[in-house]
Amino acid sequence: MRALALASALTALALFSLPLSIYADDNFNQNHPGRAEVNHRLNNQNQRIHHEVQAGDMSHQQAQQLHQQDHHIRQEERHMASEHNGHITRGEQRRLNHQENRVSHQIGQ
Repeated sequence: MRALALASALTALALFSLPLSIYADDNFNQNHPGRAEVNHRLNNQNQRIHHEVQAGDMSHQQAQQLHQQDHHIRQEERHMASEHNGHITRGEQRRLNHQENRVSHQIGQ
């Protein structure tokens, strides 16, 4: 009976401490340098798109298409990070930067 109570207590302790450790890892991984650079560029491009629309240099439809492309890049970044414990590899970062470069050139046209 004591062994069963001890096993139950240890199981409960493990279950309650697991979410805290996962949260700590997620908090650290969001600040991973590769992810931070990709997300910073996406935020910058978002601001550039808004500026172009406000200046009248871009239609709302064009802006929506560019936002959709950026959204796809952000989803891809999150998917890549989920496969590597919150990190992205250098190759993945290069791939994402290449995609961001294409969107950036479209914003500038």
